[in-house]
Amino acid sequence: MTDIAPRQNPALPDRPSLEGLEEKWDGVWSEQELYAFDPDTTREQVFSVDTPPPTASGSLHIGHVFGYSQADMIVRYQRMRGKNVFYPLGWDDNGLPTERRVQNYFGVRCDPSLPYDPDFTPPQEGGDNRSSKAANQLPISRRNFIELCERLTEVDEKSFEEVFRTLGLSVDWNHSYQTIDARSRATSQRAFLENLEKGQAYQAEAPTMWDVTYRTAVAQAEQEDRDRDGAYHRIGFTRTNAAEKADSTVYIETTRPELLPACVALVAHPDDERYQELLGTTVTSPLFGVEVPVMAHPLAQMDKGAGIAMICTFGDANDVTWWRELELPTRSVIGRDGRFVAEAPWITTDEGRARYAELAGLTVFSARKKVVEMVTETGDLVGEPKKISHPVKFYENGDKPLEYVTSRQWYLANGGRDQSGGGLRDALIERGTELTWHPPYMESRYRNWVEGLTGDWLISRQRFFGVPFPIWYAVGADGTTDYETVLTPPVDALPIDPTIDVPEGYSEDQRNQPGGFVADPDVLDTWATSSLTPQLAGGWNTDPELFSKVYPMDLRPQGHDIIRTWLFSTVVRSHLQQDALPWKHASINGWILDPDRKKMSKSKGNVVTPIGLLHQHGTDGVRYWAGRARQGVDTAFDEGQMKIGRRLAIKVLNASKFALGFGAAPADPAGRLAADPSALTDPLDKALLANLAQVVEQATAAFEDMDYARSLEAVEPFFWAFCDDYIELVKERAHGNGPTGEAGAASARAALAIALDVLLRLFAPVIVFATEEVWSWWRDGSVHTQPWPEAAPLREASAGQDAALLETVAQAAISLRRLKSDAKVSQKTPILRVRLVAPQAASTHLEAASADLTALGRIEALELEARDVEEITTEDVELGEPPVKQKQS
Repeated sequence: MTDIAPRQNPALPDRPSLEGLEEKWDGVWSEQELYAFDPDTTREQVFSVDTPPPTASGSLHIGHVFGYSQADMIVRYQRMRGKNVFYPLGWDDNGLPTERRVQNYFGVRCDPSLPYDPDFTPPQEGGDNRSSKAANQLPISRRNFIELCERLTEVDEKSFEEVFRTLGLSVDWNHSYQTIDARSRATSQRAFLENLEKGQAYQAEAPTMWDVTYRTAVAQAEQEDRDRDGAYHRIGFTRTNAAEKADSTVYIETTRPELLPACVALVAHPDDERYQELLGTTVTSPLFGVEVPVMAHPLAQMDKGAGIAMICTFGDANDVTWWRELELPTRSVIGRDGRFVAEAPWITTDEGRARYAELAGLTVFSARKKVVEMVTETGDLVGEPKKISHPVKFYENGDKPLEYVTSRQWYLANGGRDQSGGGLRDALIERGTELTWHPPYMESRYRNWVEGLTGDWLISRQRFFGVPFPIWYAVGADGTTDYETVLTPPVDALPIDPTIDVPEGYSEDQRNQPGGFVADPDVLDTWATSSLTPQLAGGWNTDPELFSKVYPMDLRPQGHDIIRTWLFSTVVRSHLQQDALPWKHASINGWILDPDRKKMSKSKGNVVTPIGLLHQHGTDGVRYWAGRARQGVDTAFDEGQMKIGRRLAIKVLNASKFALGFGAAPADPAGRLAADPSALTDPLDKALLANLAQVVEQATAAFEDMDYARSLEAVEPFFWAFCDDYIELVKERAHGNGPTGEAGAASARAALAIALDVLLRLFAPVIVFATEEVWSWWRDGSVHTQPWPEAAPLREASAGQDAALLETVAQAAISLRRLKSDAKVSQKTPILRVRLVAPQAASTHLEAASADLTALGRIEALELEARDVEEITTEDVELGEPPVKQKQS
């Protein structure tokens, strides 16, 4: 425990207040660099945290405050346990949210074909961040666009830092980073080049889920299902040998009639007797007259629709599987802009080409409407479309359904193609079992995600503000790009931008020329950089000595909704780069729910920004609300809890002033407690410390399991009992009144000092500002750098006193208060006579504390009687005259 003795004359304020404490103490902590990491350390002394870098785009919301506060509670506890804490904070700058914000804020859009304008001034500043049409945005060069992204994120980061400082996060601001700065780009590019060299990163031309609004590929982890209205259309294909068969039409049912021109086959289940004679034959598509085979595959569902489906390139994941496994041709009709492409050369009939020409350039929605009109006119549509509601894939930040587009993309192995077992997938599942989860059941979410992967991690994006792929391709003498000849820079040249920099052995005038080179235009998925946060913060690429002292990190705090993205991708990268887990523990927080029990999110428009709440309820009140929430459990947004937290923080100030106002206690010669335990002579005081020892054990066990909520649940009730019962019981004795005189007063003051010292430290991880304020009144240094309390010195000081004595006396005090309340008189009213009837075991406790009870109740004659009863009651009560209220002049 602490070895710093209390000051003999505490400097107590006249009127303690929470107002202004955040700014006051943040300034002190910053000036003193109180939370700075000490690099002169060993790995065993360090507790390192892989802190979530918030997306620096727009504003923070209350969910950030919730999760970051909970992580900070764990960190503060570890610091008080003597750990050298490495607690950096990064900013997740790159990615679509930032680009979208820049487009709307400045009224611009990126056009990589345009030249750089060094004197560019944006047409506006301060857009409302709502979606706007690209036609209304000024096209600018990629470099100009990136400069605006960097400019706006710098502004957002400053406002975010202000909120986090107000929130009292004990991060080390000396170790902040950006996911787009030079250090992060070099780290991310180095990791990719190593993956490429090991064969873990590869390029492939394949169907890719594509967001037509943002015109970029989207990985599996970024997709979500949304229910949308649709309809089944029953459409007939004609059998090729129709003249030989009585029934010449084969009917399919589809929700994507617009993909008829992309049809490459029909497919039925091999065991479906209805279509046995069709298998191996061909049919001709309606409208476009393209002959396609009828094939068998076990994925075809006999009980869905007509039991036979058309395979298009590409309508859904089944189409991709069938295309790949049945080795079918590619006939893509949807371009990167979400519109039908101009040509479909596999359609050879004049009538078919004329019909397709009506579709060219249309959006998917318009093409669907047009095709339905066509099949209705030709009679190929049977009956009315059957309306349904079904899940449709969307990009999590998008507002239009995803489409499959064939394109060349980069992939990173993540076990998704390892279907046979025993390989990378199983290794990553095993990593999940090695990790300690808080709460433990979150491990199953991780496992389920890994087991459900259908392909490797698509890491390339067709965007601008991101980490460029550090590669070029050779261009052949005929001007054709040779994608097999990948040109890479040396590691010591990183970071590079291939659209600006030149590969070794080439000159700038060979760019995009026959015999020269061409830059890869894509950027890495933002998760491909964010997945390296332990390496970024720990200096893997820049400071190997620091990295050896902080990695693998001890803790990853995060929300449960990004287990499948951020947590899994970080495990993948650390497994591939370091062959290790990135951290030992994962603390998972829940969502914040609005009054309708829906997740708060920017996309839903139901978020609450935190700064007003922090000013209204005080940081300690808001942190209290976060600290009451269980790990992994979704929590309702509740200002009522914040109000309770504010009252608690105010009570810490007021009760502390009251307790310290009795005068200084004698110092502990051993320095283990805040006062000399030899001064403790009263059984009630010793019982207080016996109870407090139990609270310390409970709070410590909870925090050792990173369970801040359970710790708070142990400490808070004791504190209120300490204020409402113990202080009230001993205040007369602490002033030197009563039969025990100065010895009793010294005992009470020593118990008050010891209890207050311990309680401030127990509350410190949650109630950060009020505890620091009180500590400054009577102690040197910061409460947040004091050792965490220990139970053993408290138990020794209690000298074997039964902890139950305190509860017994508290119950008696409640009975005495109640009899005055029932009589509707002031608590200051004297009791001339009263008998306390108590169980046998309790009567001994009451006898030991009779002087304090007499003083509390203003009792002239107290009689104690032991009986065979279950609770303490009062009898033979005679009240005196209530005190006369003094009139104010």
